[in-house]
Amino acid sequence: MRILSGIQPSGALHLGNFFGMMRPAIELQEQGEAFYFIANYHSMTSLFDAGERRRNSLDVALDFLACGLDPKKSIFWKQSDVPEVTELTWLLSTVTPMGLLERCTSFKDKLAKGISPNHGLFAYPVLMAADILIFDSNVVPVGRDQKQHLEVARDIAIKFNEAYGQTFVIPEPRIREETAVVPGLDGEKMSKSYGNTIEIFGEEKAIRKKNYEHRDGQPHAPGTQT
Repeated sequence: MRILSGIQPSGALHLGNFFGMMRPAIELQEQGEAFYFIANYHSMTSLFDAGERRRNSLDVALDFLACGLDPKKSIFWKQSDVPEVTELTWLLSTVTPMGLLERCTSFKDKLAKGISPNHGLFAYPVLMAADILIFDSNVVPVGRDQKQHLEVARDIAIKFNEAYGQTFVIPEPRIREETAVVPGLDGEKMSKSYGNTIEIFGEEKAIRKKNYEHRDGQPHAPGTQT
């Protein structure tokens, strides 16, 4: 069994990352071939500072190792170190119907949150499909919010196989229902994009301040009373 998962270096790692991806990945490295990567290309849809992305990528690697990732049991790399992934993304995009991407709720949710749309954000599922399919992944641990993207990857793989012959393994999702969606300080999914995270290795004072500012699931300015 080959297991694959990735994590974005778009900011400091938080509890949503830990319970949704990191802890399951660490446990699964004992059960099969574990392939884990730092998704620095994916982070480009929301983080536009190249220097910050490089620093974050190093921090993600160090934090993942500190949480228990074993390089003797896992293959761990940075997405941009495998240029064939972006080449495959183009090949897959030629068999991906527009309607398939237009139905993705994650894109709509980010627009509703006021995040500026770009093609990378819209085509994110195709790059994710390439990440998964290029390594013949059997199992992909995901949160509930990413299940639809994995279903898109499966659909793309099937369409490609129908057009060009049996090429790709059809991956299966693995969702831990107890941590399928980790809520943030505002009650929504915990996400760096939404500014509602609790950092894994954050300073206690800063975490307490952030929690105070978002008490009752709503943001509050420091010093205000409710």
